[in-house]
Amino acid sequence: MLVKSAPYYHETHRESEVFYHVFQNHLPLLLKGPTGTGKSRFVEFMAHELDKKLITVSCHEETSSTDLIGRFIIKGAETVWIDGPLTAAVREGAILYLDEIAEARPDVIVAIHSLTDHRREIFIDKLGENVKAANGFMLVASFNPGYQRGFKELKPSTRQRFVAISFDYPLPEVEAEIIVNETELDWDTAKRLVKIAGKIRNLTELGLTETVSTRLLVDAGKLIKSGLPKRLSVNVAVVQPLSDEPQTLQALKDLCDLMI
Repeated sequence: MLVKSAPYYHETHRESEVFYHVFQNHLPLLLKGPTGTGKSRFVEFMAHELDKKLITVSCHEETSSTDLIGRFIIKGAETVWIDGPLTAAVREGAILYLDEIAEARPDVIVAIHSLTDHRREIFIDKLGENVKAANGFMLVASFNPGYQRGFKELKPSTRQRFVAISFDYPLPEVEAEIIVNETELDWDTAKRLVKIAGKIRNLTELGLTETVSTRLLVDAGKLIKSGLPKRLSVNVAVVQPLSDEPQTLQALKDLCDLMI
């Protein structure tokens, strides 16, 4: 039997311990922080550690409660009900991860309310059925406070239904270690990539909507490791995803060329 190896994750602030206790106490968990700081990888890692099935939904502006709960479909000559990922996770006792929950439509928040308190259940109005969460079910959500497109935020009343963990960019030495572990890149180049990220993250005058994530650095590291020239790798993996403004791109490119 093939045993799936654990996803690589570097502990920073006892978040694994917090996750474990939240899981044991049947509480919902909210992961807050910028894009690419390891939120999704952390959930994958903890699902592996707990030997739990993980169901992930990447939310966007069209994600509705029907998408999560389920719908009737025509199958042959009959109409059958198909559970959505939320209902499936509740019935099976899986971990449900709603990534970028603030991007979803408001009715999604309404649909999960009864899962985030003592009831731990959902009501499927089309079936007239209350579904109690099976043992082992856990609701995990993530969002980027202040980073969302259009500055979407979660209401305080929603946030207060969750235990929350804040994520941020790792310390330089930790970030370099992550790049090396993910890409097998040499330490010197990994450290240079981290220095580039630190420099750009401090350039607040450029008005970037999002800044350099650890994920972008890993992407650049993979390209460099595969043989693509360093400056070109950094340009396509780090600089270009950050902006479409020609002057901003040129300024970032010039900075990175000097540092790599």
